[in-house]
Amino acid sequence: MKTITRAKYLDRIIELNGTPDIKIITGIRRSGKSKLMQAYIEYLKSNFENINIIFIDFMDLAYEEIKEYHALHAYVEEHYQEGKTNYLFVDEVQMCPKFELAINSLYSKGKYDIYVTGSNAFLLSADLATLFTGRYIEIHVFPFSFQEYCQYYDDISDKDKLFDDYTIKGGLAGSYAYRTEKDRTNYIEEVYKTIVTRDLVQKYALPDTLVLQRLSEFLMDNISNLTSPNKVSQLLTANDTPTNHVTVGKYIKHLCNAFVFYDIKRYDIRGKKYLESSEKFYLCDSGIRYAILGSRNIDYGRVYENIVCIELLRRGYDVYVGKLYQKEIDFVAQRGSEKFYIQVSDNISGQETFERECSPLLQIRDAYPKMIIARTKHPKYSYEGIEIHDIADWLLRE
Repeated sequence: MKTITRAKYLDRIIELNGTPDIKIITGIRRSGKSKLMQAYIEYLKSNFENINIIFIDFMDLAYEEIKEYHALHAYVEEHYQEGKTNYLFVDEVQMCPKFELAINSLYSKGKYDIYVTGSNAFLLSADLATLFTGRYIEIHVFPFSFQEYCQYYDDISDKDKLFDDYTIKGGLAGSYAYRTEKDRTNYIEEVYKTIVTRDLVQKYALPDTLVLQRLSEFLMDNISNLTSPNKVSQLLTANDTPTNHVTVGKYIKHLCNAFVFYDIKRYDIRGKKYLESSEKFYLCDSGIRYAILGSRNIDYGRVYENIVCIELLRRGYDVYVGKLYQKEIDFVAQRGSEKFYIQVSDNISGQETFERECSPLLQIRDAYPKMIIARTKHPKYSYEGIEIHDIADWLLRE
C-alpha cells in the first residue's frame, strides 16, 4: 500500500525531540498513529548517530513475553545504552495491563525520551492526566485531510473530482487499498464497529450496545443540528430504542472521548460568553457516515460543514458555534490572537441562499475576518468585506 509523509505531524514530533515530556500519540483507530511513529524513527536514524532506539510493538507476538508491566520495565532497562540518547517507543501500549506504572517509573529516571501510542478507547485524552503522573504532551492525529488525500492520489489532476471522491471516501487511508466500493466501505465499517461495539463496550462495561449504536447513527444523521441528551433520548425512545437523557449524555461523552465525534459548544458573540444549553457534534471523518448510513438523507451542505469543522480542529483552532441575536454563525474559529467567522454552504449560486448565508456575518460588528466556504468552483472573491471561498481551494490553502 502507498504511504505518504504526514509532514505536519512529523514536524510537530521533531519539534518535541529531546523535551522531557512523555509524548503520547492519540487519535481514532486507523488514523495513522503507528505509521507516524515509524516515520519519526526513520527520521532519527537518518539524522542522528549516537542514539539507541528501543522499540516495542505489542501487536507483534515477538513482545508477548513482556505484556506485564514489571517485564516491560525490565526489558527497557536491559536495552538502555550508556553514553547514547535513548529513545523509547511503545506501540499499542494498552495491551500491557498497568503499563502506566512502567512508563511513569521509566520517565522518573530522566534517561529516556519516551513516545507511546495506544488504541483510542484505551488511551483517552480524558484519562491521560490520571495515567501519567509526569508531564506529557498529546499529539492528536486525525484521518487524512483533503490535502493529504490529493498527495495520495497525485496521479489525478482534477481537483473537483478529487474533492467529490474525498467527500464520500473520507480520510481513513487504509480503505484506499480496496478496489471496489463494497470492500472499501466494509473496511471503514469494521473500523467503526470495532470502536463502538467492542472498544467502548469493553472499556466502560456498557450493558446496552444497541442504544450506543443507535445514538451514534442518530448523531451522524444530524450533523450540524443543535443537540441535547434530553431531545435525543426522547427521539430514540419514540423509535423503539428506550433510553433516558442520563444514559444518552454519558454515551455521547464516551463517543467523544474515543474521537468518533467532536463536540462543538455554542458561543454568544454579542454577550461574549459560552452557552451550555445544547451543542453540535461533528463526525471525525465523512467517510464513516457514508459507510454506515449510505447515501440516504445525504445533505452535502452538512457534509461540507463537517469537513470544515474537522479541518479547523486539524489546523489547531478552538472552534465554537456562534450565536448572534436569533441568528447562527456556523463557526467561530480562534487560535491565539487570530479569530474569524465562517458560514458553510453547498450551493450559493441562488441569490436568496447567498443573502441568507451573508446576513448573519454582516450583522457582526467587530473587525475580525468573515468568510463563506461553499462549493463555488470559482476563485476567491469578496462581497461587502466577506471572503467567498471554494471549499476545495480553502482545504488546500494551508
